[in-house]
Amino acid sequence: MSNLGEQIKTMKKITTAIKKDFPIFKNNKGLVFLDSGASTQKPKVVIDAVKEVYEKHYANVHRGIYKLSEQSSELYEQTREKVAKFINASSEKQIIFTKNTTESINLLAFTWGMDNIKKGDIILVTEMEHHANLLPWRELAKRKKAIIKYVPVKKNGRLDLNKLDSLLSSKVKLLAIAHMSNVLGTINPVKKIIAKAHKKKIKVMVDGAQAVPHFPVDLQDLDADFYAFSPHKMLAPSGVGILYAKEEILESMNPFLVGGGMIANVTHQDAEWNEIPFKFEAGTPNIEGVIGFGAAIDYLSSVGMKNIFKHEQKITKIALRELSKVEGLKIMGPSDNKDRGAVFSFVLNGVHPHDMATMLDEQNIAIRAGHHCAQPLHQSLGIEATTRASFYLYNTEEDIYKLVRALKKVKKIFK
Repeated sequence: MSNLGEQIKTMKKITTAIKKDFPIFKNNKGLVFLDSGASTQKPKVVIDAVKEVYEKHYANVHRGIYKLSEQSSELYEQTREKVAKFINASSEKQIIFTKNTTESINLLAFTWGMDNIKKGDIILVTEMEHHANLLPWRELAKRKKAIIKYVPVKKNGRLDLNKLDSLLSSKVKLLAIAHMSNVLGTINPVKKIIAKAHKKKIKVMVDGAQAVPHFPVDLQDLDADFYAFSPHKMLAPSGVGILYAKEEILESMNPFLVGGGMIANVTHQDAEWNEIPFKFEAGTPNIEGVIGFGAAIDYLSSVGMKNIFKHEQKITKIALRELSKVEGLKIMGPSDNKDRGAVFSFVLNGVHPHDMATMLDEQNIAIRAGHHCAQPLHQSLGIEATTRASFYLYNTEEDIYKLVRALKKVKKIFK
């Protein structure tokens, strides 16, 4: 057997074992789930962790001095410690729980942004940004009379770094950039880009929603000022988000929401905010979701993020090869698996993406169709919508072949 054949055999064995940990596949026989870029399936250990919270430990956190509340608070804060370790933050104080990446970035825009962006300042965003890392900055720019400028994407699906260099001026106060594109699969060289921005004293906000679930992320190494991601894209329950920021910046920021839980003292006339990270976490949080996220981190760590990325690199290599054999199909983004994730947005001549998604669903293949919350990128590509297949640790090479066979069947119907 060829070396590739041996790799495929090993990959299939490991992934088949992993797949058994996910009840969704047992309860939906033959399901080919290719929409993990939107949200991932949940392993039984995560489902059980949430169930256990409700059955054994549930109480509001950081409020009560009775046993159940203290247990719940301890489990909740253990997850914060796990998150800090998982992304190599220097302190758990840098980890703020929100409800998703979108809220994390809005929190940043309407706290740090409102205090630090002035009239005439420039905010740089890339053309490949998800709306969550674009619209908060556009809204902020509108309110502060600042200027939005775009870093273009080249035809090969990669950022135009030469253009970026020319845009990094003293007027730029923030660069907002995706670590990995949710449409193109492009993994941007964010460490290099952050270093360039910092030389110009520019703060950098990184959208890591498509990165943290798929490969090791070391925030001390990257030196990002701000970083956000969504646990529901990495096996955890929905309704939880993460905002990381450097400690000295968090200390200087005003709270986003005010009310219960984020205060140290309140009088008739004044209020004193709690210490970080709690001053950014007003109200009762998603307790069971956060604790479930802790179980998801444990699961991913047991598999190993390097192993997950290695698996997805093999998936990417095979998928690019097999999808390229489908006549009339055009893949957006890099044509090789160098600095590329297992996300494939494509168009097939004569078939609308929505029709494609419907017909693949009839063959038990779940994919995404539309603009994937990245309309400006699609406008730059000259298309309205694409079909997207996104893979994760529970996908096998057989899922690729099933997708390709289904695409060929759809093409025959639309001939």
